[in-house]
Amino acid sequence: MKSDIVVLGGGPAGLAAAYGASKQGASVTLIERNYRLGGILNQCIHNGFGLHYFGEEYTGPEYAQKWIEKLSECSVNIMLNSLVDKIEKISDKHLRVWFKNEKGLDSIDCKAMVLSMGCRERPAGAINLCGTRPAGVFSAGEAQKLVNIHGKMVGKKIVILGSGDVGLIMARRMTCEGAEVLGVYEVMPNCGGLARNVAQCLNDFNIPLYLSTSIVRVEGKKRVTGVWVAPVKPDFSFEMDKQKYIECDTVLLSVGLIPENDLVADFGLEMSKVTGSAVVNEFYQTSMPELFICGNVMHVNDLVDNVSNEGVLAGASAGRFVKKGLPENQKIEIIHDSRIRYTVPTYVYKNDEPEIMLLFRVDKEYRKIMLIIKSGGEEIQKIPRPVVRAGEMEIVKIAKAKIKGDLSIEMVELESGKKMIK
Repeated sequence: MKSDIVVLGGGPAGLAAAYGASKQGASVTLIERNYRLGGILNQCIHNGFGLHYFGEEYTGPEYAQKWIEKLSECSVNIMLNSLVDKIEKISDKHLRVWFKNEKGLDSIDCKAMVLSMGCRERPAGAINLCGTRPAGVFSAGEAQKLVNIHGKMVGKKIVILGSGDVGLIMARRMTCEGAEVLGVYEVMPNCGGLARNVAQCLNDFNIPLYLSTSIVRVEGKKRVTGVWVAPVKPDFSFEMDKQKYIECDTVLLSVGLIPENDLVADFGLEMSKVTGSAVVNEFYQTSMPELFICGNVMHVNDLVDNVSNEGVLAGASAGRFVKKGLPENQKIEIIHDSRIRYTVPTYVYKNDEPEIMLLFRVDKEYRKIMLIIKSGGEEIQKIPRPVVRAGEMEIVKIAKAKIKGDLSIEMVELESGKKMIK
């Protein structure tokens, strides 16, 4: 089998990537390990999806269906129930994907590939959660699937560790199903999820959020019977003399996500220490030119609309790469304030593209700041922000015509004019 482009993963990023690549005239094959398209969207039955991309509000399955309908307009070969086993680089601009399905082991050759496999949840062992290992400890996403897809209730008295968006949403979901959510505990001094989810999922249901507090021990034999929680010091040690016991039967973990990039772990890609995934240029192209990446496997997004934007761009870039090549010239590094954790992309090129979309996250909450974009040492853009938060992605569009040299982004306090650099 042959195809110009293979897209791995049929979630929101993969659907958009396949669409973007097909619109460039490339032959596209989309490989999905599940029996249906949509990925994580299929278990996200709450609304709030699509406001930015479609201008309307949908549930997760409805949003997935919108993209499935868009994809039906294109000539894309969709392979469901197919699990990718291995990726090989046969030669320059020639990759081979090995996969398994009901017909056995097969392969497909392509000229470029888009990775859009999403991410997996960090488990209890990865955070060294102390205590016994009784039944009743779930990841938030696992609990969401059990409740929303299989109709199985996971517990009655629930403690949630971690304030990621899925954890906040599950706090509301469990309450609506009749469970008592005793609190959401977050080791960091700031919430990890969107402000709107704190308001709609916690505040509206009187569910307390405890910052700088974490679980220090889980108790129970066959089933969770309770947890010990304690305040967390600035050096992330615990104030054990202030620990307290909370009786519960279930613990949900919302403690971070890990990119599903194991398939390309041996390719020697340039990687980001912050995101744990590949470094990309403005075309979402990795240091291996035939390999493009988008969505949560590249970095964790808080809005699915942003994932779709990334997917379309990555897919279209892969299509252009195969059909006519991508415009590259002088490489321009993006330098950022030390309180900005990372940027996507990491570098751009001096070319005739109309603009770049720069995405970044800060390390904590800041209020009344000005974002200052400079190129070649000259200020080219100023953007005021009343507040920026660690849990919310910042997006800035920059006209390429203004970029003359190295690109930098700084944060300045509006009241003092002081640069916010450590």
